[in-house]
Amino acid sequence: MRAAIIGCGVIARNHVEAWRAAGVEVAVVADVDAAKATDFARRHDVPLAVADVADALAAGVDVVSVCTPHPTHPAIVLAAAAARVHVVCEKPLSIDVPAAERMVAACEEAGVVLAVCFQRRFWPAARRIRAALVDGSLGPATLGDCTVLLHRDADYYARDAWRGRWDTDGGGVLMTQGIHYVDMLLWFMGEPVEVSGRVATYVHGDHIEVEDSAVAHVTFADGGMATLRCSTAVTPSLGARVSVTGASGGTASVTEFPEGAPGVLDTWSVAGRARFEPSHRADVDPDIDLGAINAGHIPFHTAFVADVLDAIRTGRPPLVTGREALRSLRVVLAVYESARTGRPVRLDG
Repeated sequence: MRAAIIGCGVIARNHVEAWRAAGVEVAVVADVDAAKATDFARRHDVPLAVADVADALAAGVDVVSVCTPHPTHPAIVLAAAAARVHVVCEKPLSIDVPAAERMVAACEEAGVVLAVCFQRRFWPAARRIRAALVDGSLGPATLGDCTVLLHRDADYYARDAWRGRWDTDGGGVLMTQGIHYVDMLLWFMGEPVEVSGRVATYVHGDHIEVEDSAVAHVTFADGGMATLRCSTAVTPSLGARVSVTGASGGTASVTEFPEGAPGVLDTWSVAGRARFEPSHRADVDPDIDLGAINAGHIPFHTAFVADVLDAIRTGRPPLVTGREALRSLRVVLAVYESARTGRPVRLDG
């Protein structure tokens, strides 16, 4: 198989390494900045660099990785579907639900796989919690909590002009960082039906127009409840934690600290057995740069890509389908709507 990488920003390296680890040739890279594409191709030994998505799709590829800014995802995914090319898309799927629904429908109609990069689902700790919820030793879930307390400085937002704007980023901490952990929370908790939320900008107001902090309450179809607390205005970073309590009375949680490290199963109180592991070490630098954060996720991008390849070959759905990714997008956008209106937002029609 042959892959194309669309978008040559910082996350593109993860996709190159993941595809190659799976035995897939990275045949072409594309970026609207032709010089950036050429430089990326040279540094990563990719034979072809182009500036146009159509040229990349015409290069005889079987699958594309979409690594471009959020609002550009729909046009690229729709073009790939029209060309009958499978798609791996970085999160979020889109910044609005109708566009995301069109992407899902187009890929389903074309018979191609659409998978969205929520690679943290491949942490062993996350998979163990999910298994305990499915087999009933912990679940079904009744209470959940998603806490994301990260550090970003002004340089992070200045590095890419599209960051921190509603039209080009689609949101702030919820859309760009928090959505990973919202996805995991929903994977544990089930179908969300109502969201209430508030957002604010406490630290980064001089250089972004979106939120740097958010809180929310989510209610689920089976009666479960969960809270969200997300911020990029924390110094130092405290990482992220997703916790779930089940009908059995047990609780399990997974913590990522520092950001980019594999999740640690720091609480495991299941079937009458309790075990606790330290998740925050004093000898660890809590504020690491974006390149190091992304490098830490390469093994899990690799596992994600392996799952996608198996889905393509066997015809089964991948672990994180486009329809799965729609759920976290709906929750994030519902928080924004609730913050604007001051009212809860229903998600069940």
